[in-house]
Amino acid sequence: MHLKKLPIGIQSFSEIITGGYAYVDKTPFIAELVNGGKYYFLSRPRRFGKSLLIDTIDCAFSGRKELFSGLFLDSPESGWDFSMQYPVIRISLAQRINSTAVDLCNYISHIIIREAKKFDYEIFQSYSPGFQLDDLIRHIYQTTGKQVVLLIDEYDKPILDSIEEPIIAGTLRDELKSFYGVIKDLDPYLKFVFMTGVSKFAKTGIFSGLNNLDDITIDTRYSALCGYTQTDLETVFAGYLKDFYPNEVRDWYNGYSWTGESVYNPFDILLLFSKKTFRPYWFETGTPTFLIKLWQSKPRLPAEYDGLIAGDDLLGSFDPEQIRTETLLFQAGYLTIRSFVSNPYEGTWYTLGFPNREVRESFNRQILTLIQDNNEQIPAPTIRNILESGDTDVLRDLFHSFFASISSDNYRKNQISGFEGYYASVVYTYFASLGYEVIPEDTTNKGRIDLTVKTRSGIWIFEFKVMGIDGSGEKSPLAQIRDRKYAEKYACESKKIYEIGIVFNPETRNIERWEVGVKE
Repeated sequence: MHLKKLPIGIQSFSEIITGGYAYVDKTPFIAELVNGGKYYFLSRPRRFGKSLLIDTIDCAFSGRKELFSGLFLDSPESGWDFSMQYPVIRISLAQRINSTAVDLCNYISHIIIREAKKFDYEIFQSYSPGFQLDDLIRHIYQTTGKQVVLLIDEYDKPILDSIEEPIIAGTLRDELKSFYGVIKDLDPYLKFVFMTGVSKFAKTGIFSGLNNLDDITIDTRYSALCGYTQTDLETVFAGYLKDFYPNEVRDWYNGYSWTGESVYNPFDILLLFSKKTFRPYWFETGTPTFLIKLWQSKPRLPAEYDGLIAGDDLLGSFDPEQIRTETLLFQAGYLTIRSFVSNPYEGTWYTLGFPNREVRESFNRQILTLIQDNNEQIPAPTIRNILESGDTDVLRDLFHSFFASISSDNYRKNQISGFEGYYASVVYTYFASLGYEVIPEDTTNKGRIDLTVKTRSGIWIFEFKVMGIDGSGEKSPLAQIRDRKYAEKYACESKKIYEIGIVFNPETRNIERWEVGVKE
């Protein structure tokens, strides 16, 4: 079978089509968007194909019919008329600039002047970027008689680049607010407006002057607008997928959802098929330093994010001066929507979680590095071998050493070491960083297991107690596991079941007792 080339890093639609690269047809979405509205905003994490989508829309409105042969947009069902060509203005703010309003204005002005040259029009450089855009769009409409298509990519990049400095970020936000504000009054001259970015800032902030945008970020119809679906892998990339077990690929990389069909990050899939190795490709491209600093200022262990309940106010937007870690984690792609409920009585609520093994394992490993005093961690394969062999004594020693390595900074100004949930969350983080399936608060018909860990060879059931809390530390956690018959839930899995009861001492912040039971 002849395999089409993998479009790694290519954001040009025409290059993909003419260069013999694999392409997932997103044109049904484009037809639906254009037929159903005029102003759209889409937020997606980095490396999800937003720029390629923008370029595809550009080619469609530019009437480049030859590029769409065999795609939905070239079919009668789409209703697309390639003979109707429209002038397109593209603005991408992806390039990093110096953190001043003057630099931002000069940057945008340069882009608009460049776009104006496509239409043989000279823009007055003394104008502000907003006036320049207004002038250019009106000129194009007056000279061609056609409405203009306006495509803005990475609309928020200047703000995100300076997000560690709230005052500077706020200044840049205000400058962009002024720039985007001119779009509303240009409605008679605009055919279609599409804006993309990673984050969504509050409408009272950057979009206050552009309140007619249809935000399709969380929308069942457009959940797969960017990214690859399972069907895409089984059709477009079938020749590559045959070299892998599909369930393993799905477990590692699928799971991103915006209330509709879940998708893969294209960057991960293309590199997996190219290198034939499972790695956290997307995560390794760089976790923003600001996100790490934000977490350090408001630390929460990963277990607290897995299963987090959030409303529209949490997921919808933020301002540079008031950023919630959960909001940024969701918008940046580290959390996704697992499920949601919506009714007229309670409104809409979402259950969040890590999308897949790549993010869950990598994020937990990152947090472990941050909370430990030293970065000399035991290699993951060594720990996995200990678990698979069932060596509970060595595992106890590992955990004792691990808790001893947690920085004292994590205990300052709080009594966290006195709470059972803290230790459960730390153990969750430890196992999740190894890639295992970890189930906190695992429900049975006799109660809830504090933590269940599934390995290839066994089921590990953990119950935690803390000394000095209502006398619970004096009780045997192993006895609770057995009295409530927690192991019965997994009796049919034909694996060894390890029952581990751990009592922690809040003074030493470490293991006081380690109780073990094994069921064959």
